Amino acid sequence: MLLKDLKEKIETRQAKIGIIGLGYVGLPILVAFAKKSFSVLGFDVDQHKIDRIKQGDSYIKHISLDNLNNELIDVTNDMSRLREADVIIICVPTPLKIHREPDLTYVIDTADAILHSLRIGQLVVLESTTYPGTTEEVMLPILSKSGLIVGQEFSLAYSPEREDPANEEYSLVNVPKVVGGITPICLQLAQTLYNQIIVKTVPVSSTQTAEATKILENIYRAVNIALVNELKMLFQKMGIDIWEVIEAAKTKPFGFQAFYPGPGWGGHCIPIDPFYLTWKAREYDVALQFIELAGEVNNLMPNYVVSRLATSLNNECKPLKNSWILILGVAYKKNVDDQRESPSLKLIQLLKQHGSNVEYHDPYAPICANHRHYPEINMKSMALTKENLQKFDAVIIATEHENVDYQLVAEHSSLIIDTRNVLAARGLKTANTVGA
Repeated sequence: MLLKDLKEKIETRQAKIGIIGLGYVGLPILVAFAKKSFSVLGFDVDQHKIDRIKQGDSYIKHISLDNLNNELIDVTNDMSRLREADVIIICVPTPLKIHREPDLTYVIDTADAILHSLRIGQLVVLESTTYPGTTEEVMLPILSKSGLIVGQEFSLAYSPEREDPANEEYSLVNVPKVVGGITPICLQLAQTLYNQIIVKTVPVSSTQTAEATKILENIYRAVNIALVNELKMLFQKMGIDIWEVIEAAKTKPFGFQAFYPGPGWGGHCIPIDPFYLTWKAREYDVALQFIELAGEVNNLMPNYVVSRLATSLNNECKPLKNSWILILGVAYKKNVDDQRESPSLKLIQLLKQHGSNVEYHDPYAPICANHRHYPEINMKSMALTKENLQKFDAVIIATEHENVDYQLVAEHSSLIIDTRNVLAARGLKTANTVGA
């Protein structure tokens, strides 16, 4: 099948869409294409995910598999079936190594798997967030080992994911999609593909530009989060409420966008993506000190929270060691079950290193375990009751989930470290509440 034939096949929705990686990015894509009557073939190494999808049961809380035509959906861990797909979309993790260097293991392994099945007429799209140059410098050389010519016999493009889990206003289908291709035909095919499910595509001149766009989006957030986190620590010493300052500042109708402090940063993108660019910049003898500094500020916020806790306990003649601490929320953001890179994990680790007894409650995350950088954490969420709250020396509000009884927390906690301004926002701030 020639590339022009693939365009027609996509437009008539006869193309089979393969999706590698069925997590927070891949699963919404699978659902979106299935809803538009495309045949989809999902790939994942996790048999648990495959079984759940086959049962019509979503393992991601805010994503529903209801009302889908199950005859259009197939899932497997057999990568040899990649040849069946006309389009292959890659949604695999791009974590950091221990020294904050990009870990492209999943991308490279996936490209190798595709190489063994690559055929004339296929379109391959990388969605995983990465540094500028990955698609052309890493993906293309591997796929070119097939002997097929990009832009003539197969297509290769990059289109960064823009997922914001549990965002009720913006989802995959109504957020414009940036697309870059290795060649003009690669770009055209990728646009045709995403135009079937997305409100608008935004073509750019190259895959590097598309990759840089996603990096910019997340660095913008990272440095502004670092700014308010740093100001929070200063204003606390000055006796100024950072939350009140932000609320006042955001009344300005231009030139200011509100960002909010917290116990750190979390999710798969913001704590990771800036360091992909700082690593790549070294190739050009450029030191991105501003971005590195923002990363340091955000990474140190869990330590700041623990220090505030230690001081507050000390004021009550209690040591951090052997104290009982309850963490409210292990998900990285409110109203989701996603624990990737959550600052709560670092809080738990630090508290245990200080000899504290730590439990957690999270209505979205019944189990906290199997984390790449925190293999020692293996916990279950405990019930939030008056009796349980009274057992703890302190409660740390780390995630501002909406379906938590904060009135109960305010009334029955000995000490509250509120890192998200949850209680004050609800008019529940008490004498035993400390901001952090």
